[in-house]
Amino acid sequence: MTDMNEEKDKMDAAAETESQPDQVREEPKAGEPAENKSDKKEDKKEDKKEKRFGKKKEDERAALEAEKEALEKDKAALNDKYLRICAEYDNFRRRSQKEKDNLYGEIRANTVQQFLPVYDNLERALKQGTEDEAYRKGVEMIMTQFNATLEKLGVKKIESLGQTFDPNKHNAVMHVDDESLGENTIVEVFQEGFTVGDKVIRFAMVKVAN
Repeated sequence: MTDMNEEKDKMDAAAETESQPDQVREEPKAGEPAENKSDKKEDKKEDKKEKRFGKKKEDERAALEAEKEALEKDKAALNDKYLRICAEYDNFRRRSQKEKDNLYGEIRANTVQQFLPVYDNLERALKQGTEDEAYRKGVEMIMTQFNATLEKLGVKKIESLGQTFDPNKHNAVMHVDDESLGENTIVEVFQEGFTVGDKVIRFAMVKVAN
């Protein structure tokens, strides 16, 4: 009877053990508190989180550096383009001003040339003898006013009489031998020459000695 009771108790204990869920419990090492295991897991999680955060910061920093470098390149390219545009505009302005000055000089020279025959006639009138002093005085006043107007326009008379012949300013229409005069000396002016700036608008017609 006793054996049967013991056998029954064993069977009940075995059934109770089977009915309980499997639980795996990690026994702590000797001398180590059980809660240290949990702390280590938390530390590992924190380490991983810090690594991910650090990697994200590094990526953001690298992206900012790349963006900064791209902006610097764009800035340098725009600055270079700006300088080239300024240089081109300055050249255009100078070229336009030079063309404007040349055009003004051409127009002024052409206009003055149209009035030179009037100057020649006034000069001939002054060379003619007359007993009418009022008439002569009037012509002299007109000639003085005409010369003042030419001077305001930048027109200058070419110095010729007594000067050495210069083919860039004078047109020799006659020659004469005169031992008392130097070589290529202008001894007579048939028609006055004029310049506007450095440009000759009419050569002086002269007689040259020797």
